Amino acid sequence: MTTEATGAAGAAGAGGATGGTGRTGPGPSAADLRVLRPEDWDTWYGTLLRAFGGVDESDEERALWRRLTPCERSFGAWDGDELVGTAGAFDFRLTVPGGASVPAAGVTMVGVLATHRRRGILTRMMRRQLDDIRAWGEPLAVLTASEAAIYGRFGYGAATFGLTGEIDTSRVRLSVPAGPDDVRLRYADPVDALGACEAVYAGTVPLRAGMLARRPGWERLGVLDPESERGGASPLQCVVAERSGEVVGYARYRVRPEWTDTGHNGQVVLQDLAALEPVAGAALWRFLFGIDLTTSLKVRGRPVDEAWQHLVSDLRRCRLRVRDSLYVRLVDVGAALEARTYQAPVDVVLEVEDAFCPWNAGRWRLSGDAKGASCTRTADAADLSLSARELGAAYLGGVSLSSLAAAGRVRELRSGALGEAAVGFGSAVAPWLPHGF
Repeated sequence: MTTEATGAAGAAGAGGATGGTGRTGPGPSAADLRVLRPEDWDTWYGTLLRAFGGVDESDEERALWRRLTPCERSFGAWDGDELVGTAGAFDFRLTVPGGASVPAAGVTMVGVLATHRRRGILTRMMRRQLDDIRAWGEPLAVLTASEAAIYGRFGYGAATFGLTGEIDTSRVRLSVPAGPDDVRLRYADPVDALGACEAVYAGTVPLRAGMLARRPGWERLGVLDPESERGGASPLQCVVAERSGEVVGYARYRVRPEWTDTGHNGQVVLQDLAALEPVAGAALWRFLFGIDLTTSLKVRGRPVDEAWQHLVSDLRRCRLRVRDSLYVRLVDVGAALEARTYQAPVDVVLEVEDAFCPWNAGRWRLSGDAKGASCTRTADAADLSLSARELGAAYLGGVSLSSLAAAGRVRELRSGALGEAAVGFGSAVAPWLPHGF
């Protein structure tokens, strides 16, 4: 569940009420961790919502999350007959550098009631969950964090980032390359067009590390449209881009109207946009910039290297900022590093520190290139030393090992090893998480 876009449940993405400081209640808790029974889902979910402030959500949202919740991969923390903590793990496949789709546990719905904070319940849930994920044979765990400070101690590193901006479309012009005039745009009902849009999304999944292959049912997340989430904007709208009668892109958005004494001052709020070809993407961005009676375009969580930034006349008036998005945790170091490819040849011995998942700790020889990789235990001298958190941050290619080394988080033990590994781990395309969970 996303940390912002889908209301209270969304806010419960993966972090939450478990974070804070201060102390409540008496000492360590003897809370019992139990696998979620379907008949306990309402109580479990209600506990989650309470942990995130007790806000309510629409029946449609609640019904969707109930259908998507994998009860056998979720559990609750019980203090006697009171449910005080929740956690779950979706069954995802994540694109990694090289285009492979790798099993990944999508950690979600994590919360602890305020009455039971600072008793070690979160740590026990994280311990239980990573043990389960390892037993399931999934080499990666991923999450979006409601509080950035929580999950590093469990070995999760911020691996992708999202670009947010508020573009002054009354003053910023978009210069598109040749070709968008050959793309037909038309309005479509968001629900009726869902199948065609989902086919476009599926076509983009292998192109960027960090993207999730959506299981059946997840496509409904993109068309949830509760009035409480509109913030005064219109119902969700959809425009599809077609070439030769085939849908090759789409944009879903809302319009927030505003009128002042000097005239219109409306805002376009982009929810999501995907395209199978650059010209279709350019046509959609041009459309969004030119919607009548609006003077700004708000975008959130877009790829940090998205091409439209090179098409605008004034980048400063786009008011850009970057925020952490997907956190990655290597549950099985060897399997995870073998699952991706490397943009330049790399042959290094990594000394991995991992107190929370001690089966990962020690030395690993990684040898790989653009065709594949192997990663096995070794007794050879280490070339680089780093923790599981840094390895997770660098895994998708969006965070440089050299940058982490400059921060003192990676140590070079063999001269030249850092540069070799940093180039190999890098990615020509920035990793990106297109939606929360």
